[in-house]
Amino acid sequence: MSAVRKLERFTLPRTVGGTRVEVYGLHRGGTGTPLVFLHGFGSTKEDYADVVQQAQLADHPVLAYDAPGCGASTCSDLGAVSIPFLVSAAEQVLKAWRIDRFHVVGHSMGGLTALVLADGDPGRVASFTNIEGNVAPEDCFLSRQIVTHAHDDPDEFLARFAERVGGSRFHGGALYTSSLPHKVRAGAVRAIFESMVDLSDHGKLLDRFLGLRAPKMFMYGEQNSSLSYLPALAEGGVELAEISQCAHFPMYSNPPQMWARITDLVTRADTGS
Repeated sequence: MSAVRKLERFTLPRTVGGTRVEVYGLHRGGTGTPLVFLHGFGSTKEDYADVVQQAQLADHPVLAYDAPGCGASTCSDLGAVSIPFLVSAAEQVLKAWRIDRFHVVGHSMGGLTALVLADGDPGRVASFTNIEGNVAPEDCFLSRQIVTHAHDDPDEFLARFAERVGGSRFHGGALYTSSLPHKVRAGAVRAIFESMVDLSDHGKLLDRFLGLRAPKMFMYGEQNSSLSYLPALAEGGVELAEISQCAHFPMYSNPPQMWARITDLVTRADTGS
């Protein structure tokens, strides 16, 4: 059994668009192409901490961090935390760690952030694992609740949101929502969700994803196998990774299968096979 290479914690103060943030993250050095992990809404950097258990990825540098307003990371203006804001924050974190070219793994909100980031400079991306990141309007089954279940009180909206998602029939929902109030500030939810809905409805995300030349995979849970655009992704050369016994949260429902598929894509991208 190979040794676990420990992730070190870091704190990075920055200013994004005039807003002060303090980013808390996990990092390790290495000799390969860096692995950059972007978590989803209501999740944190720890979703990806088990990268240290993946022996085939042991030589890769790793970067994972809490988005501003999420997890341990802070933001002086929570109402500013939109997807474009998160893209700008990602660019600053990458610059601080002197990461130019990288493999990116993004889940949900993080997948959308990764898509916009990659679309802005496609040559930087060695591979892209998109774990149910938004590419179409139908992907707003969580974020569109800011419209369909609107509430003037941010804390009350987040509490009712947790009740709805936690009580659903989908794998992982109850586990996900059990810690939701501790992983995202209620004041950040509206701007995040509204920007996700706007980009999904009007941002031509599917075309932008298909247009990326890097090796790319779209990962989804078997409970979401009815997503209408999956055939278009396959026809466009995107590798599809259906995760069994899973819905939107493979890192909670079936992490071994999730990591196996991520590792396989990264390894093949590195070797050009």
